[in-house]
Amino acid sequence: MQISVDLTLSPLQDDYEAHIIDFIKTLRASKFTILENPLSTQVYGEFDEVMPFLNDAIKASFENADISLLTMKIVKTNRSDYEPHF
Repeated sequence: MQISVDLTLSPLQDDYEAHIIDFIKTLRASKFTILENPLSTQVYGEFDEVMPFLNDAIKASFENADISLLTMKIVKTNRSDYEPHF
């Protein structure tokens, strides 16, 4: 099953920007479709492949930060080709 995952990482410390950049670079280096905007990053792909990858990426990010908040939304469909119709 195809999914779309919207991620927002918020390290709660002074050097937050480096942690966000490292996390996005990890996502970009994956085989999945990645789209970014100023507020979040989206990952698109097969559920059984995306979720284990995200589990490892999130864990590594959390291990490298003192305190971190991650907001994640998952949609059961691949919306990477979405274009507004208005």
